[in-house]
Amino acid sequence: MSVLVGKQAPDFEAIAVEKDRIVENFKLSDYKGQYIVLFFYPLDFTFVCPTELHAFNEQQSEFEKRDAKLIGVSIDSHFSHLAWLNTPRSQGGIQGVTYPIVSDINKTISQDYDVLVEGAGIAYRGLFLLDKDHVVRHQVVNDLPLGRNVSETLRMVDALQFTEKHGEVCPANWNQGEKSMKPTQEGLEAFFK
Repeated sequence: MSVLVGKQAPDFEAIAVEKDRIVENFKLSDYKGQYIVLFFYPLDFTFVCPTELHAFNEQQSEFEKRDAKLIGVSIDSHFSHLAWLNTPRSQGGIQGVTYPIVSDINKTISQDYDVLVEGAGIAYRGLFLLDKDHVVRHQVVNDLPLGRNVSETLRMVDALQFTEKHGEVCPANWNQGEKSMKPTQEGLEAFFK
């Protein structure tokens, strides 16, 4: 598994579905200047996946307040994505999800982000937080049955933006508004006083 943190995020162009419409030439690079939460999920019409997609959608306004764009990716076709978007939540669908969902039918995006499950042809639950220059600043990859915590993703966006703005670091379990520290010995000593 590759570590992409600190590296430029691999750009891509693919077909996506957003709000019941097909976007033929969806490019990651079109979102330069915005924070990106790029997340991969295994398959449409499964069990854990719709819970994650709805959980991200339910917090979309919080991501938007932080100038962070949500982008989902799976190896399914855009036709499958569109059908899933038109399936009610009560039937396992993702009706109501409004952020773009990219089709990685050729599996090149999953390969570039090193989340493709060898031999299975699907992606692990990879999540990549990109800064405004699309440098990967955080990545986490879960195994197939383990759903993500959207609150933790928001916390990481907050931490990234805080460190960029203030030049301080965020200790373990830090949340917006809590005590941070200067990255010096004096800062460390002051934090523990």
